[in-house]
This record gives sequence, C-alpha cells and structure tokens, in this order.
Amino acid sequence: MKESKTPFSYELILKNISRFIDLNLEEQNLYISLLRQRVIRKKDFILKPGEVVKDEYFIVKGCLKVYSIDDKGVEHISMFAIKDWWTGDIASFLTQQPSSYFIQALEETEVIKISRKNYDLLFKKIPKFERFYRILYQKSLANYILRSDQNISLSAEDRYFNFVKKYPSLVNRVSQKDIASYIGVTPEFLSVLRKRISSI
Repeated sequence: MKESKTPFSYELILKNISRFIDLNLEEQNLYISLLRQRVIRKKDFILKPGEVVKDEYFIVKGCLKVYSIDDKGVEHISMFAIKDWWTGDIASFLTQQPSSYFIQALEETEVIKISRKNYDLLFKKIPKFERFYRILYQKSLANYILRSDQNISLSAEDRYFNFVKKYPSLVNRVSQKDIASYIGVTPEFLSVLRKRISSI
C-alpha cells in the first residue's frame, strides 16, 4: 500500500455520509482532516489473519475482496468491496483483537481510511457521527444475516443471480474462481451453470 501522490476528491465519501447525517462546512473540513488517502496495488493485502485492524476503509475506486480460508485450504469470499462501499473487519477494528480475514486488492484500488485513534476523536468532535456509524453497522449486520440465510436456503443458481444483481459491475471484472468462491461452488460448477443460464 502506498500514499496517493495525486490527492483524490473527498466528494464521494461526503456524499455517502450525507445520506444519513448532515454536516456543515466546518464539520466537513474537520472530518476530512482526520482521513488519509491510500492507493493499494493489485494483489496487495491490507489485512491478513492474526493482524489487528488499524483502519476502516472507504472505496473511491477499484475492488477489494474480503475472505477467509478454512482448515481444508478452501477460500470463502464474504464480500467484494467496490466504489462507494465501506470495508474492513468491524469486530477487529472495534475490539482491537486479531482478525481472521484477508483483505486483498483485485485491482489497483483507491481508498480513504480513518484510523481507530481518529475514529474515537471523531465521536468527541462531531457526536452525530455516532448515528452514522450505528446505521452503517446495522446495515452491515443485516446484510451479513441475509447472506448467511441465502447461502443455506437458496440454490447455486439463485445465489449466482443474487451476485449479478448485487455486483453487476463485477461480472466481467473478477475471475470466475472468485465468483465461484463467493457463491460457494467450484469454478467448474460455475462454468456449467453459466452455460446453462446462457442457453435458456
């Protein structure tokens, strides 16, 4: 991961936040002063198991994947983080306990991040951010529960259709192997499934 040599706009992250709370100009400037910009090279990691999460990330451009590897060496992708999304391991970030996840860039990715220290300072300086993060974490938990339920109750075909609906921009950007890992099938099965769907 490297510092961004050419600063990118904070407009997207401010727009994201404005969906839930209103900030005046002074508050916007204070918030921006607590943020840092980074560019993550393709295939680089920002997190590996055993590390404590130091920052929370907002995606400006590119794509990250969040995944774990089971005791059989099988990769399980829990999410793809794309433009205008937040990502990280919330549990590790909040508790400062080691994470069990990998987070890796699938493309060169531009992010805006806030450190745990500045996150705590933010709540003291602008208390309304407690509402923003409460909503953010509630939505994250609801999505996690929904995805867990769908992995149990839906067929592989329906899980693939859900992927396409949720991530339409990624269908041709990420590998078949990664899509297969996300929906819980083998790449070979996904190939057969796609051929069957295309012939309908």
